[in-house]
Amino acid sequence: MANGLTKSFIRLTTKLNPIAVGTKFFPTNSLETEYVELFNQTQTILFELEKAEITSDTILENLIRDVGAENLPKDYTFHELKPAENRIEEYALVSNIIMGSDRYFYIELPQPSRLIDIFVKIIQSEKGEIVEKTATELVAKMLSKNDAIRVAIELIGIGLSEGVQVISAVGMTGAASIERAIHYTQSVGSFPGIAFTKLGGEYALVFDSPFLLKESRPVDLENYLFIDLIDSTKFINKNGRNQLVDLMNGIKTFIETECDGELEGYREGGDDFIARFPSKDLAIRAGLDAAWFALDNGAKIRAGIGRSRREAGERAQMVDDIDAAAPLSLVIFELANGLYAYNIPSEFTRTLINLVENEKPKLIGVFAFVFIFAYLLSIVGLGMFSFIGVILALVYAFVA
Repeated sequence: MANGLTKSFIRLTTKLNPIAVGTKFFPTNSLETEYVELFNQTQTILFELEKAEITSDTILENLIRDVGAENLPKDYTFHELKPAENRIEEYALVSNIIMGSDRYFYIELPQPSRLIDIFVKIIQSEKGEIVEKTATELVAKMLSKNDAIRVAIELIGIGLSEGVQVISAVGMTGAASIERAIHYTQSVGSFPGIAFTKLGGEYALVFDSPFLLKESRPVDLENYLFIDLIDSTKFINKNGRNQLVDLMNGIKTFIETECDGELEGYREGGDDFIARFPSKDLAIRAGLDAAWFALDNGAKIRAGIGRSRREAGERAQMVDDIDAAAPLSLVIFELANGLYAYNIPSEFTRTLINLVENEKPKLIGVFAFVFIFAYLLSIVGLGMFSFIGVILALVYAFVA
């Protein structure tokens, strides 16, 4: 993670507010390890473009949108068990959205019931995986947190129709979901409901009267990714059109095979395209992979993620309005009611960040050299050539 000096340097060169450099997320599997290594090796920067206002009201609004109003009964109570801070935390973003970690959920019945077997069948029909099961408890893993919350609400409704009070909770692991269920009963009581986290806070939906949903279905949210190569003419002049075709085809193939993306209107030899994804995390992940892959091939992209083709395109175009020292390779997306972006910095920027973060003695030496060099030149009346000291210092920093 970045120190204050690094963030000041980034703010000076980009005119944007950096939240984090790299990630402090701790990986637990091969996919997470791969992404964490890429985040940290490339020193990927998370920027806050438009600050999200995080309150209980906005948390509930986002929950209704993501789970679907049709998947919620009319009567429920929304509880704030632990308030979220009014800021976006990098770890929670990587964990919950990009990695989709927070998707285990726990079900607890007050006494043994045949409902537990009915619940298993419903979870499996929703492409969930049963992790543990007893006569009164069940731990499952769903495709996403929103699916876990949605299915848990359906099961609670079935329980109420049978006179059984079902308590549920969602967590990063089975153990975490059980702990959250314990916290729920300690805070709210043994009432049917579900506890979950959103943006660092802890919340719960409590259901006071019986309900039965018509049919619980995943929300069909549109998630589009717009990708455009920055200064493609310059790239072609330097590398040739065949290199452009190889680059864009490489991104296209990855999106289709690894991220379940569906490309629309792609023309071979073109420098942009739009793709549709089944979930927001896959769209962000595809944007990041495209930016990493492009930079590795000497190119930069501007990318936007939105709920419509136009929204995704407009967010990608926001890159043009950023008054940075050099064009930024950005992946822009909405989070809560704010706008955020991942930036894949250039090799030059990464070198400077590494100097500030890990080579402080060398950095101090460079500044001392520049100061003494400029001072000596000014004494002999050659102060106008002080810039040569800066060039020499930069050359030394890169070579060393």
